Amino acid sequence: MTSGTLYIIATPIGNLEDITYRAVRILGEVDLVAAEDTRHSLKLLNHLTISKPLTSYFDHNQQFKGERILNALRQGKSVALISDAGTPCISDPGYQLVRDAAAEGIRVVPVPGACAAITALSGSGLPSDTFTFAGFPPSRQGKRRSFLSGLSGVPGTLVLYEAPHRLEDTLADLLEVMGDRQVVVARELTKIYEEYARGTLSEVLAALPPGRTRGEIVILVAPGQAVVDTAEPLDRVLWRLLKEEGLSVKDASRKAAELTGTARNEAYSLALQLKDSDSPP
Repeated sequence: MTSGTLYIIATPIGNLEDITYRAVRILGEVDLVAAEDTRHSLKLLNHLTISKPLTSYFDHNQQFKGERILNALRQGKSVALISDAGTPCISDPGYQLVRDAAAEGIRVVPVPGACAAITALSGSGLPSDTFTFAGFPPSRQGKRRSFLSGLSGVPGTLVLYEAPHRLEDTLADLLEVMGDRQVVVARELTKIYEEYARGTLSEVLAALPPGRTRGEIVILVAPGQAVVDTAEPLDRVLWRLLKEEGLSVKDASRKAAELTGTARNEAYSLALQLKDSDSPP
């Protein structure tokens, strides 16, 4: 028996008009739709006047449900994988199903469409020739700062997703770890209250409305400043900033991190060692 086809179908991230003709056609043709939240996806299918069997597929049931979906594919059935919004397999467990299907020689067909990260980047005004998408930062501050520190030197624009109730904390950690870079916070993309907040990290933090921000969030962080003298090592940059320009340890380490592309915590640790030294490095 010939196996079926697994379609990876992008769905709207807000505005229901943002679905392709091809996606609508295939959703109407498949035998089964695997969805992150079947209740949410049922609303979309009803809007499209499509009636299909639905099964859930998300983080906590992906192993069990993944095998059931694979069995359907082995029997020659076609399956559409969709997420609550946007392109499946981006910051969700869908890649595991794709991996397992491909390993068995089952045909996998992506059907492109909306993606919050790309939508936000295209409207941000930040450099887009090189960018790094890093998904959701860890929820705990210590792990989050370590995570962001590891990304401080990546080339191009950094793209993150974040939950609205953690937006202020994450922006504050970005400021502490990466310095006062330019940032764009995109909220409620394609929806009625779509909004782009632009400025430095400190400016955007200060402008946050009181109370909890609502909606889906994409954070885009501009690249760090280019190094003026790439041959000048971190310890010499710090010495100049501390001893010649008289900056504080905090300000010197932040500026040195931006100038050299070094992680903020590494620069701070070295600045502490240099501040009481009388001998230049």
